[in-house]
Amino acid sequence: MVWFTVETTYVEDRDKLAAVRPRHREYLRRLADEGRVTGAGPWSDDSAGFTVYRVEDRAELDTLLDEDPYTTEGVAAARTVHEWKLMLGQWAQ
Repeated sequence: MVWFTVETTYVEDRDKLAAVRPRHREYLRRLADEGRVTGAGPWSDDSAGFTVYRVEDRAELDTLLDEDPYTTEGVAAARTVHEWKLMLGQWAQ
């Protein structure tokens, strides 16, 4: 399994963000239940959100991001993806 961090910057249209957010959160809850998302949430200023994924490979991550309502509904203005070499902490087990 590979770890990735993803920062998603939102579009400036706050109404669009608010309309799509419930479907996005439900999508991430399902991925969390499956063990593919281990943490997620918006920054305190609500300019972007941060998610930690645990997946088989980058191809699986790309598929999950492509299926995210923030992608399909045009809420994700940009994404910054990093492969994370997790070394310490509960998740490193």
